[in-house]
Amino acid sequence: MNPNRLPIPALKGVVFCLALVPLGLIFYDAFTDGLSANPIEDITRRTGRWGLRFILITLCITPLRKLTGLNVLIRFRRMLGLYAFFYLCLHFLTYVLIDAELSLAYMAEDIAKRLYITAGFTAFCLLVPLAATSTNAMVRRLGGKRWQELHRLVYPASLAAVLHFIWLVKADLRDPLIYLAILSVLLLLRLSPIAKRLPELRLSLTQSGPPRAAR
Repeated sequence: MNPNRLPIPALKGVVFCLALVPLGLIFYDAFTDGLSANPIEDITRRTGRWGLRFILITLCITPLRKLTGLNVLIRFRRMLGLYAFFYLCLHFLTYVLIDAELSLAYMAEDIAKRLYITAGFTAFCLLVPLAATSTNAMVRRLGGKRWQELHRLVYPASLAAVLHFIWLVKADLRDPLIYLAILSVLLLLRLSPIAKRLPELRLSLTQSGPPRAAR
């Protein structure tokens, strides 16, 4: 069966539900006392991590499509990108409503003085226009080329998000450095000539048969 002919609506429904699982687990832990001793910090960090994970998953779509030939993957990129923004909105709202208590003066001072807040706020601001132009109507209004150029903002946004994570943690850097390594590979695939050779690599792998036995 050709994977590119799979029922897209059904698959999108499955992906949609799976992407809500992290939020469901947060609610479950909140109602069963499964959060840490600092529940607000726990929720903030979990929503932030899942936002970053969905950004990286979204960035994986294009190289995976080129390497595997599964063009169907591109049908899920927009949904995954919106889920990244959704979780980052929850992350940001937790900070705005609970930490900052809706104080613009507090947030402005925080953004100016704390480097990890500056990086996180920058990442969020860069992602806002991407989420706002995610509809088919906006693609038509902007035109394909301008839309693609605008959505390249995901690369500096993802870098700012990773830096936010690194500067936030400070001590145990193992997790944020893993995210940085994944992002570095994805950026390398995007910016280097390697990306253009991925379809060729896939063809060479699929067309090369087993070696002939020596006579």
